Amino acid sequence: MDLSIVIPVYNEEESIQELTEWIVKVCTIRRYSYEIIFIDDGSSDSSWDRIILMAGKFKYVKGCRFRRNYGKAAALHTGFGEASGNVVITMDSDLQDSPDEIPDLYRMIITDGYDLVSGWKKKRYDPLVKRITSKFYNGTARWSSGIKLHDFNCGLKAYRLEVVKSIEVFGEMHRYIPMLAKEAGFRKVGEKIVEHRSRKYGVTKYGLDRFIKGYLDLLTVGFITRFGKSPMHLFGSMGTMMFIIGFIMAGYLGIRKLVFTSHHLRAPLVTNSPFFFIALTVMIIGSILFLTGFLGELVNRNSPERNSYLIKDKVNL
Repeated sequence: MDLSIVIPVYNEEESIQELTEWIVKVCTIRRYSYEIIFIDDGSSDSSWDRIILMAGKFKYVKGCRFRRNYGKAAALHTGFGEASGNVVITMDSDLQDSPDEIPDLYRMIITDGYDLVSGWKKKRYDPLVKRITSKFYNGTARWSSGIKLHDFNCGLKAYRLEVVKSIEVFGEMHRYIPMLAKEAGFRKVGEKIVEHRSRKYGVTKYGLDRFIKGYLDLLTVGFITRFGKSPMHLFGSMGTMMFIIGFIMAGYLGIRKLVFTSHHLRAPLVTNSPFFFIALTVMIIGSILFLTGFLGELVNRNSPERNSYLIKDKVNL
């Protein structure tokens, strides 16, 4: 099969039929073999009824319905598990992503050899605050990941099938799938300017909390990709450094007391110095950090995925 198109849905009953017919038209003209996989993320409207209607009308339309709203990452993870096309394309269900972009995205994966192609909504129809915040987030993500993309959170993306089968999208990590793909060894990441259409039906499902979650997720992805397999490298290093600093401060107080004593002078009490309590606190924190890293290594040691590595090719095996 050429294409799997994965579409998360949450209360978008007005747009499902129009979007489906548009995708079918594009794929039919290009003579792609395809499947459209709708993931209903616990919609409270008639979105699921519309999906059933489309599945009855077009035999390549499939659907999956969650019992409640789990979030976009869960919908994508489920869709990726069901996908079987050589190229997997994700798009939003609100008609702000244009299906006319599908042929170029498919070509960039198959012909140009990209592992992942991310859309870039260069001209956006979003509120000013959202556009400014998005640029700030994307700039931080570029700096921290080294991936030169302008729009990490664009819902319109294309993947080689191997990519979606090799990564795990959870929590709110759908924003940073390119970072997860890079960590999994898929480094040929491309970008394409895509059309961002103004919303035709309904209202946006995202609130102000997405801005806070976005940065927390970025920190989480950064930690997992760098230290997920070796937490001691982070916590052990920080703990050792803090313990040494505290030990040096405590050593200074001890040496000072010895110097006073050797000169038969009345030495000030060590506990009268604020450095004593600072040194003690720093040494305790350092010890806790070191033990945290040690416990992280024990947990990682017992993980069933501790020796799971992605193999690209085999010969005579």
